[in-house]
Amino acid sequence: MNWINSVKAICLSVFLALALTACGGEERQDAPQVAERPAAPMVGSADEQNPEGEKPTAQKPRDLVLFIWSEYIDPEVLDEFERTHNVEITMTHYESNEEMLSVIKLGRQGAYDLIVPTTYYLPSMINQKLIQPLNHELLPNLKNLDPEFTDVEEDPGNRYSVAYQWGTSGLVIRAKPGQTYEPSFDLLFKPSIDKGNFIMFDTARDTLGAALKYLGYSANTVDQNQLREAGELVKRARSQPTFLSFSSGVDGLANVMGNVASIAQVYNGEAVKAAMEDPEVEYVIPKEGCEIWLDLFAIPTGAANVDVAHEFINYILEPENAAKLSYFSKYATPNAKAMELIPAEERENPGIYPPEELKAKMEYYKDLGQGGLLYEEIWTLVKSE
Repeated sequence: MNWINSVKAICLSVFLALALTACGGEERQDAPQVAERPAAPMVGSADEQNPEGEKPTAQKPRDLVLFIWSEYIDPEVLDEFERTHNVEITMTHYESNEEMLSVIKLGRQGAYDLIVPTTYYLPSMINQKLIQPLNHELLPNLKNLDPEFTDVEEDPGNRYSVAYQWGTSGLVIRAKPGQTYEPSFDLLFKPSIDKGNFIMFDTARDTLGAALKYLGYSANTVDQNQLREAGELVKRARSQPTFLSFSSGVDGLANVMGNVASIAQVYNGEAVKAAMEDPEVEYVIPKEGCEIWLDLFAIPTGAANVDVAHEFINYILEPENAAKLSYFSKYATPNAKAMELIPAEERENPGIYPPEELKAKMEYYKDLGQGGLLYEEIWTLVKSE
């Protein structure tokens, strides 16, 4: 009997275990089912490919380090280049050719991929091997430039440079109510004129150049007597009680816009934009003539990203982009194809595209070789006394 009772006990235990298992299984079947997360694809696996089986094109952006004048390039054009060419642009600024040249000469090699010097700085930079020849095979859009800007005296055949934008150096004026001015460098150098506070450029070629034009001399003279006369004229202007300072064009314009000064030497694009914002402000090209300048792209020797620099230059040479840049900066474009896209009111604005009779009195500054040292010598005396 004992063995019969044992068998009964075992059967009862088995029955109860099966019953509990069935109840538990039913509860799990009623619970909501959670879909399993697919395993993360391994790098380089087929899971990373698109439905057509093409390999992904995403890659780390390439670099471009741009050293350029301040407020001189449309951020939207930069953004579009970065997006379409997979490039990350680092941009730093300078306020004069002198500053740019000093940084390039003293800075570490490879620090910059693209710079924007003015024509008269090219010969010295080429002779010192500070810039390198361009690869024209990478610049098919050179054909869009106006022939006037494809064979400049300082760089025949565009071997080292490509025209970017051109303009003039004149005066920005905030006239007093009811007061009119004759467009002349009298506004700087004639003390009898009630002109309010005024500012002159803080560079030898620009300020002495204005004085030379006022005196009827060439802005490229190396005649010592003429230069000393120009230096004395600037010193007398500096001694006027309303002279504020020697400054950059950007700072001079800011003082005029802020009603701190009435007159300042400036580059035309900045002043034209200011006149569009404030009807009391005007850009004036002096009747004696002034500087006409051309800025160019160049690639420093030892640049780390030469191919990207060429891509960027070629991109800027596309007519649509050149037109956007001119519209943004209010400087003139050297791109003949882009001129077809410039609004008529800007093409006809003498502050941007001066008429031929005014251009005839203007001069491009030239590289003067050792003669340039005389300008610096006189400029040092002007600022120290």
